[in-house]
Amino acid sequence: MMTSKSKAFTGKHMAAVFLGGFAIVIAVNLYMASHAVGGFHGTVVDNSYVASQKYNGWLAKAEASKALGWQAVPERRADGRVVLETLGLPASATITAEAERPLGTRDTAALTFADQGGGRWISAETIGEGRWQLRMAIRAGDAAWAGESEVR
Repeated sequence: MMTSKSKAFTGKHMAAVFLGGFAIVIAVNLYMASHAVGGFHGTVVDNSYVASQKYNGWLAKAEASKALGWQAVPERRADGRVVLETLGLPASATITAEAERPLGTRDTAALTFADQGGGRWISAETIGEGRWQLRMAIRAGDAAWAGESEVR
């Protein structure tokens, strides 16, 4: 009959287990950190103190914008152009927008819109398929409206 001889678990074995465990933890941390940094597109505001000083002004502009009663609902067509269905805009209005991808690779597009009549506006530029955050600006004389909406 053969007897199997087992090797003793030595300090070298324990050191290898320890180093292997730490190597796995460090590798996972490096992987997660590289993906976190790769998905970070910068700060929302450069200086939060200065932004807090301007906050009440931003609220006042938002209230003035809302008081105009203008509305704009965007939709992306199959050809990539953006259509806005608007309500309450004066004839002298001009519309522009900034489209930005909220996730993944940074992608932006500046859009200008032409009046198609009946409250319908269409962009001259196209945007790709997928999810976009659209920041719209409507101006008519001294009046200004700003809105934000998601487009898919």
